[in-house]
Amino acid sequence: MNPIIREITAHQVRKDLSPFKVGDGVRVHTKVREGDKERVQVYAGIVIARKGTGIAETFTVRRLSYGEGVERVFPVNSPNIEKVEIERESQPMRARLYYLRKRTGKAAMAIKEKDRGAEIHAQHEAEKAAKAAAKAAPAAAS
Repeated sequence: MNPIIREITAHQVRKDLSPFKVGDGVRVHTKVREGDKERVQVYAGIVIARKGTGIAETFTVRRLSYGEGVERVFPVNSPNIEKVEIERESQPMRARLYYLRKRTGKAAMAIKEKDRGAEIHAQHEAEKAAKAAAKAAPAAAS
């Protein structure tokens, strides 16, 4: 991107959105205006692509609606996006998940989820070590 354009649009780039990636299951909260009223509508699905940089960055979310695949492209920096919640993290082996378009049913949502077992195990080990250190500290002080 041109450095001049990047400098001009730098203050418009959002930094408050949670960092999500391709393959994550997300819930996108968008503002919808109907007449003079405004409400928040949620669109949940899997991020199958992220494109662009800076102010022009977009992401595509795919979901199944009544057995039919529906995709919607959202600009990352849109003021109409209130927030993006990450429902589940995954570890895709691709930058774009367009192969999900050929799948139907549960297979269309099947992506290798991030293995959190090792992370949880390490957390438990750290807690055990902290408890052991806490027990040993009063004994050493005596």
